Amino acid sequence: MVQKKILIVDDEPAIRFGIRNYLEAQGYDVREAAGCQGAVEIFRSSRPDVAVLDYLLLDGNVIDLLPRLKEIDPSIPLVILTAHGTIDLAVRGIKAGAEYFLTKPVELAALLVILERAIENQRNRQKQLAEKSRWARQSVDPFLGTSAAMRHLAEDARRVVTSEIPVLIQGETGTGKGVLARWLHENGPRSEEAFVDLNCAGLSREFLETELFGHSKGAFTGAVMAKLGLLDLAHGGTLFLDEIGDVGPEVQPKLLKVLEEKRFRRVGDVRDRRVDIRLIAATHQDLAGMVGRNQFRADLYYRINAIPLFIPALRERVEDIGHFARHLMEGTARDQGRGEIALSAEAVKALEAYPWPGNIRELGNVLARASLLSGRSVLTAGDLRLNAFTTADPPSAHPKLSLRDVERQQIEAALHDEDGHVDRAAKGLGIPKSTLYQKIKQYGITLRGSRTKS
Repeated sequence: MVQKKILIVDDEPAIRFGIRNYLEAQGYDVREAAGCQGAVEIFRSSRPDVAVLDYLLLDGNVIDLLPRLKEIDPSIPLVILTAHGTIDLAVRGIKAGAEYFLTKPVELAALLVILERAIENQRNRQKQLAEKSRWARQSVDPFLGTSAAMRHLAEDARRVVTSEIPVLIQGETGTGKGVLARWLHENGPRSEEAFVDLNCAGLSREFLETELFGHSKGAFTGAVMAKLGLLDLAHGGTLFLDEIGDVGPEVQPKLLKVLEEKRFRRVGDVRDRRVDIRLIAATHQDLAGMVGRNQFRADLYYRINAIPLFIPALRERVEDIGHFARHLMEGTARDQGRGEIALSAEAVKALEAYPWPGNIRELGNVLARASLLSGRSVLTAGDLRLNAFTTADPPSAHPKLSLRDVERQQIEAALHDEDGHVDRAAKGLGIPKSTLYQKIKQYGITLRGSRTKS
């Protein structure tokens, strides 16, 4: 573990000595300075994790020093510790960039708590910035393409992006529902707050409940301490529930309470907690049909379906496939540390002829696999290893096949190629294993007995 560095700036040697000894005993690397110039030099050369600053120094005061330190690194938290504790000074210090303002004498244990909190807050900010930067580099434009369907989706999304009303994103698995949800958050009024996501598919009621709402200490066997739920973490920001159709009937009324009353109760707790979130939900299921079959609450459905957005399947917008493929190849080349990887004209035609049951996710997996296994700078149709359709055998050659038939054939072909291994077949199709199991059950596909593995 990297030793954290703390800079102590005080003109009294005895105070520096006492704080340094205490913090070094706690495992910190402590640097000292008696004045502004020494503080600036150490701050620039060692970049401490946090600095503790006295008000009056040998060659100036902290109000003059703060801007100089912030110019070097504005992310490092600064703590003012002074015997001159006035409200006016505290206000001036905070405005100048100090994170905390403490008055002498201060208990060293209390100072340690403040410093640890400042370091943890800084670590969290860095993680958020890194995550936002990573997402910006790796994200796919949710409206990439030239099809009329994508133009309409972009228009609708831009109209509602600043709204606080719940959004329901519908579309098949792998169409990019999560990408659109993230775009709505990043371009909405809560962009500076947390984006918390949870895929509800296949989660048990107990696990889903404790993940969403958290639990109090002793709520059940094994609950040795209180746990924050995702609602706590999403307070002020956006909660994205993917595959909300899998939320069970026991949890649905509790989620409705969050939307209607902005309150929830942790598992095992006796009091409600207030929460302010924007909900974005997504599903590949027919929620309206589930309402008709009493599998999903009508009142919850109407709440989350206030703004419906639909992402069409990739096979329904063939003209967009080339755009997505080229964009995904740029990311694949970057991830593999290679130069530009292009697609031949025949490869693009093969991609456009394939029905893509796994949509964009499957497309990305196919391209990554082809570029990795072939090692070529220009991928051919043969490199893609598409299972069923080729440029000479497009879907239109089988006018009697429905999309349902096509999907079943693709699943059977993938299972055959992987010798019945469901996990590997799901990866090849670019869909979650749970979704593939649902499709196998839906189409009545017989797996190969003892040779089938998950």
